[in-house]
Amino acid sequence: MHTQRSRRRSTAIAAVVALGAVAAAALVGVSPANASGKTSTGGDYAVTINGRTTNPAVGKDYKVKDVAASGTIAVRGKHNRFDIRVADLGVYDYTLTGAPDTQRMVTEPTVVFASKVPSLTPAQLAGARLSQLEIKDDTLVAIFGTSLGKLKIQAKDGAQGGIFQMETEFSGPVTFTHTLGAGLFYFENPYTGKINFGDGTAAVTSGSGAHQMLLGKDSPQVATKTSQTTTTTTWTVQPGGRMGGVLGEDAVELSQGATNCTSDCQAQNRIRGSLPVPPDPVDPTPLAVARTR
Repeated sequence: MHTQRSRRRSTAIAAVVALGAVAAAALVGVSPANASGKTSTGGDYAVTINGRTTNPAVGKDYKVKDVAASGTIAVRGKHNRFDIRVADLGVYDYTLTGAPDTQRMVTEPTVVFASKVPSLTPAQLAGARLSQLEIKDDTLVAIFGTSLGKLKIQAKDGAQGGIFQMETEFSGPVTFTHTLGAGLFYFENPYTGKINFGDGTAAVTSGSGAHQMLLGKDSPQVATKTSQTTTTTTWTVQPGGRMGGVLGEDAVELSQGATNCTSDCQAQNRIRGSLPVPPDPVDPTPLAVARTR
């Protein structure tokens, strides 16, 4: 196993060197609605609003508009699940379920993000309503409108890839605070120089518990990191910008990152597995000091 892993690492490093110039020239980003071309199987979202759970049949969609939602909106899928708290429009307990799948990175439910919370003022939150919701099979779009703007959440029920993002449309920038789940930490990937997060657990490549290494990355667009510790980051997101979450290979592909696009950005920001992927980091070290890089 060690010899195979070393051979894989050497081959991958050679590929990175050979293709580095191509990757550096590519103007691409990560769109959370479009993973690297590897898709999980059988995603299926159900959503609970005001105590009522809806799970449309395969191939059918469910749409609602202008709902006075309260408490917590529960989103439950086969591969991931999370809650949306209406009081602050934050996302809580974003969890990978570990359901059997070739793309899974965990084998039991694992909270990746304890919370992703926008720092909206009482005035910005006033009159918050669920303006629009649409779920179909493994995709969800939820738009919350307030008296001063709106927040949009897009999610895909997959085990990895670009499968989650939050967008804001207010008159000024909004600060987002991301807090990792228990046991996860941010670290600098020695092969890419990027800040990734994970739990440091190596991948298992055979047996009934087969899974890939848990790796992720915050995916900003028109956003600036303002602080970072071992378990939290804060980002200032400009109007029309977004904060995405990228898991698996998309989190380490050698891209330049997202463009400064604030409208209809997804089509031109796809990767779909076209870039080299470096080896998995070995025993990553948690960030020891706060940083903003």
